[in-house]
Amino acid sequence: MIRVRVIAARGSTPRDEGAEMIVTPDAIQGTIGGGQLEYMAIDRARQMLARGEGAARMDIPLGPEIGQCCGGRVVLELDRNAPTPQDHPDVLIFGAGHVGRALARALAPLPVNALLIDSREAELTRATGPTLLTAFPEAEIRAARPGSAVVILTHDHALDFLLATEALARADLAYIGMIGSATKRAQFSRFAAGRGVDPSALTCPIGAGFSRDKRPEIIAAFTAAELMARLTTTPAKTDPCNS
Repeated sequence: MIRVRVIAARGSTPRDEGAEMIVTPDAIQGTIGGGQLEYMAIDRARQMLARGEGAARMDIPLGPEIGQCCGGRVVLELDRNAPTPQDHPDVLIFGAGHVGRALARALAPLPVNALLIDSREAELTRATGPTLLTAFPEAEIRAARPGSAVVILTHDHALDFLLATEALARADLAYIGMIGSATKRAQFSRFAAGRGVDPSALTCPIGAGFSRDKRPEIIAAFTAAELMARLTTTPAKTDPCNS
């Protein structure tokens, strides 16, 4: 296994410093931006695997000579022995109904650890990916790692309000979202005020402002985009290399 990491990115490049991918003889995980740059890195990494090399470095100009039009320059570090932990943020999805299951599917290929949580075993059996059956979902919010995201979509407004209150009691969560409408948001604001809780950090409705389409898959797609925008710290580039 070889880790390929961008250690320098100058000018217009498809990914920034720190982007990485893992190369094995028959699989790839992650990306450093695609195109000829990535093909060259994969070829070099597999050469290293075949030859037993431990480390290498590539300094690649992104110009017409390699068929990539960015115009910048990238330095790659290839390392067989580098640690490769994937310390992705946790996303706790409360409610395994149609939208919850759709959101878990939408997040599956993304760099997050999504967990679908419900007290209803029958709903969880219809889900794919990691799930948790619990009668005390609020305890999962208290135990969540700093920087986690919480998305609340249960079948019970009272439970939604309880979970949102628990989440808002923490100041170290990256995202707190609750499914609903402007009316539900207003109802929760009154509920929170009665308990001395500031509701300003709550996103409700979730995935709003994109479309009025209420199909679960559409809501999930917009919510996933909203959530990832909050979790990622480096804005995406608008660049021809990403097309």
